[in-house]
Amino acid sequence: MIHLQGLTFRRGEREILRGVDLKVNPGEHWTLLGRNGCGKSTILEMITGYLFPTSGKIDVLGNRYGQVDVREVRKQIGYISPSLIEKMTLRDPVWEIVASGAFAYLRFYEQVADEVKERAYIELERVGLRSLAEQPFGTLSQGERKKVLLARTMMASPQLLILDEPCAGLDLFEREKFLHALSELSTHNLSMLYVTHHIEEIVPLFTHVALMADGQLVATGNKRDVLTPDNLQEAYDLPIDIKWRDDRPWIEVGKVESR
Repeated sequence: MIHLQGLTFRRGEREILRGVDLKVNPGEHWTLLGRNGCGKSTILEMITGYLFPTSGKIDVLGNRYGQVDVREVRKQIGYISPSLIEKMTLRDPVWEIVASGAFAYLRFYEQVADEVKERAYIELERVGLRSLAEQPFGTLSQGERKKVLLARTMMASPQLLILDEPCAGLDLFEREKFLHALSELSTHNLSMLYVTHHIEEIVPLFTHVALMADGQLVATGNKRDVLTPDNLQEAYDLPIDIKWRDDRPWIEVGKVESR
């Protein structure tokens, strides 16, 4: 599904990625976790073919980048990023925003087929927003907009879903509603890579974690094996204790010594 081998990336004198190896198998749901600036979004841009490594190999959905048209690969990837909302037209009705995902458009300039509109309503129903289908996109809350983008992503029936900090800017209520909607959409044949720097967003849906720091992976694998106090301290440079409740991790940060 995703296989990254020895990825490095330099920008000028700065080394952003340093030998990243990661393998995501079909149907697995991963979280890429780490501090701001550690290289998480750079990895996503490489997986989606918008950025290429200084060295290393990238295989996505059975395709070796550099040997295929990445635009065709992207059609099989659902991608939600902070910049996507900004590209949407706020006056368009919600159902049109969703329907545009079937063709990777940002908006429609022609009549939408009835079957496409019906499918958009079905996807809105799945995220609990069918009642808002005719409202302008701009009237929705931030949390509702992100659930609309989630429904839009599913219009193309992707094999791989990539989410770049989708809960950024959401309050506690909106965050939990989004994570619930995401869990409801999960299927066994859909792989996920979810990027965050908030450990408490690793809900039971996610079974694997890649923990990142300073351009490299600290640990990868089953989330309970990766999310240990020692690994978290290495990644966050803080004394951290971790508790599990209903297969979801919660952290306690110890006293930070002055330096």
